[in-house]
Amino acid sequence: MNNQKSKKVRYAATVLAISSLAFSFSGVVIANEPALHQAETSSIKKIKDVVIYEDENFYCAFPSVVKRPDGELIVAFRRAPSRRAFGEKGPIIHIDPNSYLVMVRSKDGETWTKNPELIYSYPFGGSQDPCLLQLRDGTLLCASYAWALIKPEGIENMKKPVFAYRSIFSDAMGVFLGGYLLRSTDGGKTWQEPIYPPNIGPEINNTPFGDGIPAYNRGALYEGKSGRIFWAVAATDNEAPRKTSVHLITSDDKGLNWTYRSPIAVDENVVFNEASIYETPKGDIVAFLRTENFGDQACIARSTDGGQSFKWESMGFMGHPTNALRLPDNRVLLTYGYRHQPFGIRARILNAECTDYATSEEFVLRDDGGTWDIGYSWPVQLDENRVLVTYYFNKGDGLRHIAGTIIEIK
Repeated sequence: MNNQKSKKVRYAATVLAISSLAFSFSGVVIANEPALHQAETSSIKKIKDVVIYEDENFYCAFPSVVKRPDGELIVAFRRAPSRRAFGEKGPIIHIDPNSYLVMVRSKDGETWTKNPELIYSYPFGGSQDPCLLQLRDGTLLCASYAWALIKPEGIENMKKPVFAYRSIFSDAMGVFLGGYLLRSTDGGKTWQEPIYPPNIGPEINNTPFGDGIPAYNRGALYEGKSGRIFWAVAATDNEAPRKTSVHLITSDDKGLNWTYRSPIAVDENVVFNEASIYETPKGDIVAFLRTENFGDQACIARSTDGGQSFKWESMGFMGHPTNALRLPDNRVLLTYGYRHQPFGIRARILNAECTDYATSEEFVLRDDGGTWDIGYSWPVQLDENRVLVTYYFNKGDGLRHIAGTIIEIK
């Protein structure tokens, strides 16, 4: 499906709640699909599900994972108080001023440290979606973004436009602060002060302080063969109706400074936001994109000129957000949450250049999720044949926790 044809596509959707990024209002489509493989495919065998972190007093979500040079695994995630622990009722809302970035460790992917280590507590509000990237020299980057809770009278005095959305408190709104990155050179034991990426031209919103919002997004960054770091960031490019697009920024100094390169996916009707980016063995830059107003179609955008230009299209299946892992044989494991009945986690294996997505076999890692509030998968290689896919999960609309599925790939 090309960009012009996409403008003719319309899907009915019911908005249930705010998404992780909160700026993307998720449509939920209940679809009748053919039976899918749940026990084993020609490429994937499920080994077991594991609980990485859970605590009845906390709402945990949006993990990412890396494997350290010594084999240790680090999972970062967002942890906030469980409002249900206080007896509060109402819809699930992800904007909380006590939402912090934390991490746990493991040596085998099954047994994890019980007490999370604090990565960062943002001084003006709650942080979301810690996205880890480990560079070849062992440096860790952690990209995130934040929201400040501000009363209506404060918002009235701000430079417009700002993006404000409901928070956990009825008398205050969550106002978007934009993105930032953290760096660690000692395996996550300590983290340096935040790095604020530039505001990019397509972004129309301001911070509560009147500055242009720093670039942001949920999804995997990627260190290319040259050492350049690629980051697919989102931007609000239209206020009414509100719409986001995705753009490429890069860093050539290990994440300290960033440069705008090009638009990745922009459309008059289709909304693009959460994205993971990847460089193929031949050098194509590929972005895997979440969409809105497009039937929850997962999309791909490809650049064959080093990121100077991109062309996007639907991959022909539903799920979000997608995340890509290069396997030892150069094939690509693509994982994603399935926020439709039956709620769960799914995966596909693509060829090395990520060109066979339309015919790739879909594998159901889990279909026992309690509600739509699950997913945000992130895979990591455990050994030559096994992969751990991390995500957040709930059963029966119960405790939100960080979980994982170990699979064997043939």
